[in-house]
Amino acid sequence: MPPIFLNLQKIAHFWIGNLPNHNDRNPKLKWWTMFDRKFVQYFDWGLLGLAIVLGGIGLTTLYSVVTADPMTLEKTLYFKQMTWFFGGLVLMVITCLFNYKLLDRYAFAVYIFCLAALVAVLLFGKYAGGSKRWLVLGPVSVQPSEMAKLAIIIVLARYYSKNANTRGFTLRDLFIPAVLVLVPAALIIKQPDLGTALLLVIIAGSMTLFVKIEKRSLLSLMFAGLLAVPMVWFVLKEYQKQRILTFLNPDRDPLGAGYHIIQSKIAIGSGMLVGKGYLKGTQNALSFLPEQHTDFIFSVFAEEWGFVGCAILVLVFLLLIVWGLNVAYSCRDPFGNILAVGISAMIFWQVFVNIGMVMGLMPVVGVPLPFISYGGSSIATMMVSIGLLINVSMRRFTLE
Repeated sequence: MPPIFLNLQKIAHFWIGNLPNHNDRNPKLKWWTMFDRKFVQYFDWGLLGLAIVLGGIGLTTLYSVVTADPMTLEKTLYFKQMTWFFGGLVLMVITCLFNYKLLDRYAFAVYIFCLAALVAVLLFGKYAGGSKRWLVLGPVSVQPSEMAKLAIIIVLARYYSKNANTRGFTLRDLFIPAVLVLVPAALIIKQPDLGTALLLVIIAGSMTLFVKIEKRSLLSLMFAGLLAVPMVWFVLKEYQKQRILTFLNPDRDPLGAGYHIIQSKIAIGSGMLVGKGYLKGTQNALSFLPEQHTDFIFSVFAEEWGFVGCAILVLVFLLLIVWGLNVAYSCRDPFGNILAVGISAMIFWQVFVNIGMVMGLMPVVGVPLPFISYGGSSIATMMVSIGLLINVSMRRFTLE
């Protein structure tokens, strides 16, 4: 663990030194350990520090976006994101206070709640940008599809931890997980939000590979997937087909479908080695970058900080992902083990898809960059996810 986090841990130990150390065998205290000294002493300051660093980078980059072109983006976006970030920190702390094993018991309740929210979006959701993805709850708009990622991880962690076996899961065993994933994915596609739906499938696939699939079943799934690829083309909407064609050849429509990618590549390339400097990005200032506060915010960061800044940002993300996998590796509880793997996979695939998308290496599918892109639901989901990782980390050496 880095020295700065060790020092923070020592300070925490000083303040909690007089907390009572409850007897874990007491059934009344088995699930509620927020005042148990040994669990507080295991608090993972590294995960907290990485989340704060990434959140700080996101707020700093968003400030550059909103101040570069005040006619297009109001500065209220920055203050909204700051409010969500600090609110997310509160949610992270709350997530650490209860024993994560309660989620094992209530996993399907969480899943049903998220399904109900997705159905409510289709019935009562707010239209914005040609899609219906948000529920308006008073002054706040929430995006249930973001919460669905975490719900899928929790419910699959429960199913796989209860049904794991040494020979691996067969096609028959995977029928229930497939239904659990495809139902919310179908609801999200109806919004439409193909990127988030695909992300649900990829996260679920990563978790399934981790828990082991029987070799014959794995080969059958791979073969079926290859056969399904050509068929998918005929069910895509016209704008989705255009995105794929643009990915293959951005210059076919430089002022239309290819505009996003071309301008993003120009911004990233113009950053060169060390960037143009903070608040000095021209692509950003002249509003050449569409969606520069959400999906394409990495392009703004790359233009201002260059290759060196991007490499540091990617390394911070990599450290967070590896840290999460280390928590999974150290956890003795099957549910916590799979839960940590699922959260790490979610962060990895969102970073991979977003950066690949803005660099023109993948089709534009509208996946935000974790902790960096503007979006209250996204930052809240990420903070709760980190809170769950910290929760598992605090209790990973116990079996109670």
